[in-house]
Amino acid sequence: MTISRLALAASALAAILSATIPATVQAEGLGAEINYGRADGHWGTEIGAGYALNMAGFSLTPGAGVYLRDGDTKFYGRVEAAYTIPLSATIGAGARFSGDHIRPYATLAMPIIPKLRAKANVGPRYYAVGLTLGY
Repeated sequence: MTISRLALAASALAAILSATIPATVQAEGLGAEINYGRADGHWGTEIGAGYALNMAGFSLTPGAGVYLRDGDTKFYGRVEAAYTIPLSATIGAGARFSGDHIRPYATLAMPIIPKLRAKANVGPRYYAVGLTLGY
């Protein structure tokens, strides 16, 4: 995947979020992410959204999105359980569902600015790095 295609996907995601999700709703737990990684044996870009249910530093975040790879598009779902250390990292575990595959993974996110974090997911036959906006 070329850098220009990845930049176009990120720009489209940002435009959709700013146009459709008011700031008050974003504060309640909606978020989006864009990742680049390897899943189902192929390199590609994940573009997804989810809703974080928060309680005392812990969160449960179901979400879904599309995985763009080799000119093909596949849908995926995921769920993550995580704990956020105040003003620091978010660590947790998740499961990604795509086709007939369920991939467990560990996740780590570090804040860049408020509501924007760099994120990494690592698991058996699945790994990705990217950005998360919201939640």
